[in-house]
Amino acid sequence: MTNISLKIRILDKEYQVNCAPEEREALEYSAEMLNEKMEEIRKGSHIIGLERIAVMAALNLAHDLIRTENTAHKHSEASGVLSSMNLKLNSVLSDLTN
Repeated sequence: MTNISLKIRILDKEYQVNCAPEEREALEYSAEMLNEKMEEIRKGSHIIGLERIAVMAALNLAHDLIRTENTAHKHSEASGVLSSMNLKLNSVLSDLTN
């Protein structure tokens, strides 16, 4: 499958990127998220320079990703504990009814 060429706009600059057609929507959404984060940093701080803003945005997005992964992991652990408890309860209930 051939890649498509896509224009994205980040902090008033246009970039030409290539991606697989099935990844277009995700790439556009990613560019939108990055642009919003960079705009937020530019407006809310004294950081000057596109490169520094980009690094801070990348750090913020990576931190958000790690926090989300940790939360998902905690939910997964809790789900495992609940499943184990459910099996034990079912076993006890089964023993009581027999």
